[in-house]
Amino acid sequence: MFSTVIAQITDTHIRSPEIPSFFDFDPVDFLKGAVTHMDSLPMKPDAVIITGDLADCGREDEYEMYLEILKPLEMPVYVIPGNHDDRDNLRKVFRPTHTYMPAEGFLHYVIEDMPIRMIGLDTTIDGEDGGMLCEERLRWLDARLNEAKDKPTLIFMHHPPLFTYMAEMDRLNCRNGDKLRALLKNHPQVMRVTCGHLHRTVQLRWEHATVGVSPSTAHQLHLDFTPGALTQYIMEPPGMLLHMWDEQQGLLTHTAPIGNFAGPFDFQKARADDRHDV
Repeated sequence: MFSTVIAQITDTHIRSPEIPSFFDFDPVDFLKGAVTHMDSLPMKPDAVIITGDLADCGREDEYEMYLEILKPLEMPVYVIPGNHDDRDNLRKVFRPTHTYMPAEGFLHYVIEDMPIRMIGLDTTIDGEDGGMLCEERLRWLDARLNEAKDKPTLIFMHHPPLFTYMAEMDRLNCRNGDKLRALLKNHPQVMRVTCGHLHRTVQLRWEHATVGVSPSTAHQLHLDFTPGALTQYIMEPPGMLLHMWDEQQGLLTHTAPIGNFAGPFDFQKARADDRHDV
């Protein structure tokens, strides 16, 4: 039986009401829908991680609005920045109540008080859409992993350290993912590296760990493998990930769409009502 459920949402991209949106939808409504969805799950998550691009413009008023939207959630919420976020503004608004955040420097931290250890990584580069883990950040991660080599660990970060064959997004990924992979070969306690940024669900196997990406709570990116294709958004259903830790089985991850859908329907009743003659 699973002992821990960690919900992951990402790339919510909310905007201040003062800034006109180029979207034909309001990401704020989608974030509110995600909060309602998490709050109504039959198994309440023990924690929520938000893997970057909380705000679209990185403004203080966007983060203030974000905290208001999160208020219905009773479980702890942990956030890391994405390329659309402003690290200083995020820290200024969130840190008074999100005390796990460091007072300065990169927004890295470790969550120790759960059956599975969680490490949040800051992959952002000021003024750039792509990300990386510089030598300083890699050394920090290696040191933290060496502190608890026997405890199962989940790493979460914004930029995926992988190639998806979606040309524009691969140009904006975590540019030195190979160094992270090499580092993690020495740390078999890492079960999963989970990311955002891509606005699609993606999975890749790295030796003992799975690297994955959560769908966005708002828009998704159009799946196009054409070389040189422009990035386009598509209104596929919003979604989230549920990471479920079971000491016997390991770390299981479900992809959960967010929204109101037809059903559920009773299979037995449907079969009983089936009048087809064979």
